[in-house]
Amino acid sequence: METKPENRSEPCPDSFLLSGSEFESRKRVMVIPCGMTLGSHITVVGTPRWAHSEYDPKIAILKEGDEAVMVSQFMMELQGLKNVEGEDPPRILHFNPRLKGDWSGKPVIEQNTCYRMQWGSALRCEGWKSLADEDTCRWLQCVLIALLNELRSKGYPARPKQWRKIILGHFEEGFGEREDCGQQLCGGISPCGKSRSNSEVDGQVKCEKWIRDDDNKSEESKVTWWLNRLIGRTKKVTIDWPYPVAEGKLFILTVSGLEGFHINVDGRHVTSFPYRTGFVLEDATGLSVNGDIDVHSVLAASLPTSHPSFLPQMHLEMVTKWKAPFLPYGHVELFIGILSAGNHFAERMAVRKSWMQHKLIKSSRVVARFFVALHGRKDVNVELMKEVDYFGDIVIVPYMDNYDLVVLKTVAICEYGVRTVPARYIMKCDDDTFVRVDAVLKEARKILGYRSFYIGNMNYHHNPLRHGKWAVTYEEWLEEDYPPYANGPGYIISSDMAKSIVSEFERHKLRLFKMEDVSMGMWVEQFNKSKPVEYVHSWKFCQFGCIDDYYTAHYQSPRQMICMWDKLQQGKPQCCNMR
Repeated sequence: METKPENRSEPCPDSFLLSGSEFESRKRVMVIPCGMTLGSHITVVGTPRWAHSEYDPKIAILKEGDEAVMVSQFMMELQGLKNVEGEDPPRILHFNPRLKGDWSGKPVIEQNTCYRMQWGSALRCEGWKSLADEDTCRWLQCVLIALLNELRSKGYPARPKQWRKIILGHFEEGFGEREDCGQQLCGGISPCGKSRSNSEVDGQVKCEKWIRDDDNKSEESKVTWWLNRLIGRTKKVTIDWPYPVAEGKLFILTVSGLEGFHINVDGRHVTSFPYRTGFVLEDATGLSVNGDIDVHSVLAASLPTSHPSFLPQMHLEMVTKWKAPFLPYGHVELFIGILSAGNHFAERMAVRKSWMQHKLIKSSRVVARFFVALHGRKDVNVELMKEVDYFGDIVIVPYMDNYDLVVLKTVAICEYGVRTVPARYIMKCDDDTFVRVDAVLKEARKILGYRSFYIGNMNYHHNPLRHGKWAVTYEEWLEEDYPPYANGPGYIISSDMAKSIVSEFERHKLRLFKMEDVSMGMWVEQFNKSKPVEYVHSWKFCQFGCIDDYYTAHYQSPRQMICMWDKLQQGKPQCCNMR
């Protein structure tokens, strides 16, 4: 395929500098046209603003009687501006110093990633130097709770000094002579025997320390800290070296990338954040700085001088093995319809290379197809049609893509699973959903005979949002409750309900609502009035992210899809959520 001229001509400077006023004029976003590479670094010179009152703080909880809390924080983000046009860009690095206002009452630094509005688990630096393993704190909390429950069950009096003596005795055993190290209490979770590399990135610790715990300047262990926090013992905390940034004080912050992101402030290493599955340096095509900060200048240097392609051909691999098998004659057991957008080339390619390689699909016992509407850009549609012709796994729904019309794709999935590929079970999912095909089919088979059923992660008594981005007006939905419905990233219905949906649609009697999963719940509720429907709820149809032994996992990036497939090939239905 040819590379379009306008993309060839976009320059790839190896460095560039923006003054504070230039950065402000660009709405505090610096575009990095060719992304970053190993050794690239960005320097931000800024001054944190003084704390201000917030009456509805997002990072703290107001105490009883308080009207406001003093807050000073800012956010620096590396974003994937060119990943998918028209969507919120993924946050490849979210760096959030909270000088004042954090719920903990302390100055902290929080780091994270976000993909399609789904945040990962945050890395919080609270003044302690990183321990040898990130699971240690979770293990400590688990052991403390287990031990306290054990003490209470044996009738020990609720006197903190006695508890402290007994519990510390257990900890001394756990960290010293005992090999199980708390595993008997916490189901195998243990910090013992872990590699120190889990706490380091390129040999740098994830969090440097800036806090001391007593007048003798001896660092308090996290074991004792958690214990004291649990039993209410307080200690005076003094600061050894200051929190990296201060209100009204100019700082120079540098972020660079090797095997992770390293952040230095005024020449001193502060924190390192490991790359997470699904994100790499080349995706970082924008820098955003917002919040309580005045930016004086931004410098990006050691950038790549050759242009990585962000066009469909970067994602599409025209290889025969990724083509869909021919449709079988007769019936199939399961049809899977996958909702996708025209410009989601990378997402579709990742699905083809991962769970669509399952033997049940390759043997045509299960059939999967993407359902895509036309895009607003002609060049995207041209590439899309090439993809349609080559892979043979895309069904074009003949309208311009629009959120309010997504429900029509669901109707099209039902029609395809009833007429084109008559299936006993019909499943709907999204193109960022990873599907364990055999596990999903096994769940459907549990419904004996030919009973009508509706399987998924069910929502009961949910109310429409009347304000905000996803607001639903009374004209759109008059009732105060939604009917029971399964979350949209993955659900299954029996074929008789799919037939009813198609029939009602063709007779112009099917009520349509812009939220396709709520629409399905509404249709199933109507069907249930004439024939009993078995509702089956399972958390393993994950709405937000992934859990081990999942049936479906949502918000999975293309790289996570490949990672999860590799694990599944080894018999491990595990997530690829890097901490």
